[in-house]
Amino acid sequence: MQHYQVRKCIGSFVAAMDGVDAIVFTGGIGENTIDLRYNVCTNLSYLGIEIDKEINDSIQRGKEGEISTPNSKVKVFVLPTNEEIMIARDTIKIAGLV
Repeated sequence: MQHYQVRKCIGSFVAAMDGVDAIVFTGGIGENTIDLRYNVCTNLSYLGIEIDKEINDSIQRGKEGEISTPNSKVKVFVLPTNEEIMIARDTIKIAGLV
């Protein structure tokens, strides 16, 4: 069900933007759930997305990289985040400590 919900959101955004150049998986789930990335993208093949399964399987736990094939019309990336540092920076900014 989660795969369906993610595909539905991506499809809505692609339609609203009249296309897409790239998709980025990030955050805990996007970075570390290999099967989610693969299943979401495999079922978006009508957009011209092709995933390199071997590369996708190798990217997790803080690694980053492109998981789409060279022939993919839409590039797909995995990028790690540091949500804690972003919260700390925003807090400092809001508190006027900078």
